[in-house]
Amino acid sequence: MQPPIFSVCAADAAVTAQLGTNPTRLWPFGEAPQDGVLPYAVWQIIPGGAPENFLADRPDIDSFTLQVDVYANSDASVNDVTQALRDAIERHAYIVRWGAQDTSPETGHRHISFDVDWMVHR
Repeated sequence: MQPPIFSVCAADAAVTAQLGTNPTRLWPFGEAPQDGVLPYAVWQIIPGGAPENFLADRPDIDSFTLQVDVYANSDASVNDVTQALRDAIERHAYIVRWGAQDTSPETGHRHISFDVDWMVHR
């Protein structure tokens, strides 16, 4: 049971224009290649999701809260990738938090984080 973030984003032309197609550089957290090509994004499930429970029947929807982190080598690039991901995701889920934009002191890479609530029909 996973939210379909990769399949949704990899099917979007604006996302693949930014993150490529072979591979699409949208990785589950911890799976991005070390010293990988920029820009890229990672995602992870964070606490906050749950099944939609009913008294008389089984749940028909699982909700997930995801954190998406975008990394790039410039402000323009990190903003372009974030915008493409936003536009693809918002057709299927809700963005519920915009994080701060910052720079990694170790790498100098620009970073933006945002959270998504995704409801997945069973």
